Amino acid sequence: MGVFASTTGHEQVSFVQDLASGLRAIFAIYSTALGPALGGTRFYPYATESDALADVLNLSRAMAYKAAVAGLDLGGGKAVIIGDPATDKTEPLLRAYGRFVQALGGRYYTACDVGTYVEDMDVVARECRYVTGRSPAQGGAGDSSVLTAYGVFQGMRAAAERVWGAPSLAGRRVGVNGVGKVGRHLVEHLVADGATVTVADVNAVAVRRVTAAHSDVAVADPRTILAEPLDVYSPCAMGGELDDASVPTLQAKVICGAANNQLAHPGIEKQLADRGVLYAPDYVVNAGGLIQVADEIAGYSEPRARARAGAIFDTTRTVFRIAEQEGVPPAVAADRLAERRMADVGRLRMLYLPS
Repeated sequence: MGVFASTTGHEQVSFVQDLASGLRAIFAIYSTALGPALGGTRFYPYATESDALADVLNLSRAMAYKAAVAGLDLGGGKAVIIGDPATDKTEPLLRAYGRFVQALGGRYYTACDVGTYVEDMDVVARECRYVTGRSPAQGGAGDSSVLTAYGVFQGMRAAAERVWGAPSLAGRRVGVNGVGKVGRHLVEHLVADGATVTVADVNAVAVRRVTAAHSDVAVADPRTILAEPLDVYSPCAMGGELDDASVPTLQAKVICGAANNQLAHPGIEKQLADRGVLYAPDYVVNAGGLIQVADEIAGYSEPRARARAGAIFDTTRTVFRIAEQEGVPPAVAADRLAERRMADVGRLRMLYLPS
């Protein structure tokens, strides 16, 4: 199939490399209808270039929808660097990457993602103006996982209200799969709210860090936690976990987590609805990090960013209400909400404004 014969809907996809530093990266800009595209840089050892391309296309689309539903004047994009960040990440590579971001001329702002950190963004920024998610020492907001977890917790409260009538996880059994950057902060909110928490992670160090801080937290196998007798299941690791094989094993009544692209393919949202499982769409509830790095572009204000992340509670409620009114799963309702805003507000950019 030719490049233009695909139906992904992306505005721009760019493949770049710098042989001297070993940089191999793909940029994907899904939409700039609402503003410049914003999305993180994922540094990951993809098995194939096709895997990297599929990931960046899916992630960039989700970023556009996430920004739209969050009410931000930003589009959606993403970048992936192919390689192992533990061995391949160097200053020359990051600075070469920064020059390619700069060459996009402001159509894309980058930030942190899996495999990249605020310190890396400080290096990228030495070659590029279009970088956010920087360290406090360089005028940035720092770790965006804090507000990401806060937003997921707000979405979970909205889901609890929908299912059990009260916006609280007190007394509920919540399983968190993935307790790295975001998951461990989410556990803090859940414990403080009175939930009974079970955690899992392929990284034993991450699990020990959480159990050392919270002695009452139980531990499960990351391969089987999804099937545990839970009230809420929270996927906070890599995407695609909810598939044809795993959905039938679910016992939880609510799915709400920080992972991107949790549904393995279209149709899973209907399977969840048919089983009576309320799915809080991933890009709706995990928008707190995007809200934080977006706020940094204008000059970071922590109270302002936290208030906007707190509004994820009301946004999630709105998605559930639309789903009920229109007779569709919440994932479809969230897409419709995003698409309407991109179409309605994006249309205004066609109106001429004299400079």
